[in-house]
Amino acid sequence: MRRSFAIISHPDAGKTTLTEKLLFASGAIRLAGHVRARGERRRTRSDWMEIERKRGISVTSSVMTFEQDGLTFNLLDTPGHSDFSEDTYRTLTAVDSAIMVIDAARGIESQTLKLFEVCRLRDIPIITFVNKIDREGRDPLEILDEIASTLALDVTPAVWPLGMGVDHRGCLDLMTGRMVGADGEPGPVDWPDAERLVAAVPNRDDPIVAASLEELEIAHSSLPAFDLEAFRGGHLTPVFFGSALKEVGVRELLRAVAEWAPSPRPQPAAPEPIAPDGEEVSGFVFKVQANMDKNHRDRIAFVRLCSGTFRRGMKLRNVRSGRDITVSSPMFFFAQERETADEAVAGDVVGIPNHGTLSVGDTLSEGRSISVTGIPDFAPEIIQRVRLSDAMKAKQLSKALNDLAEEGVTQVFRPMTGSDWLIGVVGSLQLDVVASRLEGEYGVPVGFESAGHETARWVVADDPAELKRFIAANRSSLATDRAQAPVFLARNAWALSRIQQDWPDIGFLATRERV
Repeated sequence: MRRSFAIISHPDAGKTTLTEKLLFASGAIRLAGHVRARGERRRTRSDWMEIERKRGISVTSSVMTFEQDGLTFNLLDTPGHSDFSEDTYRTLTAVDSAIMVIDAARGIESQTLKLFEVCRLRDIPIITFVNKIDREGRDPLEILDEIASTLALDVTPAVWPLGMGVDHRGCLDLMTGRMVGADGEPGPVDWPDAERLVAAVPNRDDPIVAASLEELEIAHSSLPAFDLEAFRGGHLTPVFFGSALKEVGVRELLRAVAEWAPSPRPQPAAPEPIAPDGEEVSGFVFKVQANMDKNHRDRIAFVRLCSGTFRRGMKLRNVRSGRDITVSSPMFFFAQERETADEAVAGDVVGIPNHGTLSVGDTLSEGRSISVTGIPDFAPEIIQRVRLSDAMKAKQLSKALNDLAEEGVTQVFRPMTGSDWLIGVVGSLQLDVVASRLEGEYGVPVGFESAGHETARWVVADDPAELKRFIAANRSSLATDRAQAPVFLARNAWALSRIQQDWPDIGFLATRERV
């Protein structure tokens, strides 16, 4: 009875607006304001951080838990901007399906493709929502062809548009046999199948409607029918054409998640995958968020439950540290809002308040020693030195940077020679987020400057003596990360290539399992 799913897209495809409209369609919120609405009263619910409200973008994943028709939905809204791909990747480890949002005019864009590849690695089934059909866009058949050829997926239309832009006349819900008006309101279910629905479409003499029906006939004759097994195996994606802003196709999309999206799936782990029907409680931390409530300086670990029935007050073991923790105040989330979670089961996302005892990647278990796998750290593409204007705040800076590193907002390095703080990020926009949060949440204004390094690599070796010899010979180019692991700081790609040649027995890792 659980559906845990994420919404992924390229920036500005309408992902966060769709998130709001899904919540509105389910009755979870009474007023749906879209991203660019003016005034606090109509701000988007899932973008709650100050920098998100100012810029109209998502920079952190939000969790919304809501119920409808006896099902519990855990909706995870992810950042669309590529600079925050690490947070999105980790969030995708916590879901069982995804909605991929595509702009009807732009088609598949670069970030969409990257996120799709992440879903493919984990065999996450995908429902495609082609957004903004109320504006001028590309031909529906052209979009279907692009999805099929670019993503190597079978596609099948689920909701079909009758015209687009100013010519939009409504849609056909091919799965239930009903008409959907241009205002998003569904008509009665008068026809039991798509074939009779198409035959009964009014205004068939309208050139726009006639052309749309002709294209639909081509799609039906050349594309496979919907197959639930193929969808859940990650081989087929049903495609919904709609408009999040006008609420066209949103109800139909939510119904598809309820009926087609899989219930909790086995979670990759060592020494063996965790079965969702296991009796012992287990879960893993995929996200940590500090200062959601700045008045209380809170720190919340987001835990995806993998098995068992969790109850408030239970004692769980952090497998990494070997320490037991009593979970006395677990919570469910609705973006920044929260309520006490007295009971939760596999597929649920619960928040556990803590003071630094839980980090991203930690596995919690009621009994056996097991570790969830597949939650990586990525080598940064930008490395900057932190410039602190007030030396009296050095202690606050140290705590703040370690907090943000544990969240996964940034990576923090300390050079083996020198006392500077270095931070590593995937994209430059992350620097703005770090600076904004350091000043707004910790009262530590900072600046950044070039550190003379282009990238970083974790260094490992099968022979501990060889690793020790490497460190001794290259201390000026080495640092340690938050886990005290050695990291090589490369001035440029040529320097990295050269040292890899000079030290063939040393591994230089661009990604590694989160520890």
